[in-house]
Amino acid sequence: MEDWLEFDFMQMPMIQNRACGQMPLGQMMMPQQMQPMPYKPMPYAPYAPQTYTENQPMDQVQTPTSITPPPSTPIAQIPTPGSTGSPDFAIEPGAPVQQDVNYTQGYLKTQIGKRVRIEFLIGTGIVTDRIGTLLEVGISYVVIQPVDTDDLLMCDIYSIKFVTIYQ
Repeated sequence: MEDWLEFDFMQMPMIQNRACGQMPLGQMMMPQQMQPMPYKPMPYAPYAPQTYTENQPMDQVQTPTSITPPPSTPIAQIPTPGSTGSPDFAIEPGAPVQQDVNYTQGYLKTQIGKRVRIEFLIGTGIVTDRIGTLLEVGISYVVIQPVDTDDLLMCDIYSIKFVTIYQ
């Protein structure tokens, strides 16, 4: 049973293989015969180029004189403690999902205070609905006050399939 440990793989017959050429079968199985794949290091650009003068020693670090942000970056004007102005933003802060009416959350925020009927898909086939006044819209939830109660009902916005808004 342990005769295979003493078997000489180099004595195996030659085989013809288009990919490997003609070689003993034993050499094809031997992992020490495999060649490593050549690779080239990935090119990269340094963060900030360092320039040295002939009078400056190489071990002395040079600090950049000024750093300017890229022109596409919007910069907010932050008011000083004594000023009364508000910051000027190119885009208002906050999640665009909640502000843009092209998203469900953004549109539902415009309907806060109205009576709604929200239909939810639970699992793969159960549809249920809730009727109430829309009070709040978050990124992943809505809050309604059901009809004739003082309760608040938080609902998963990702389960919503239909919303009827009563005028």
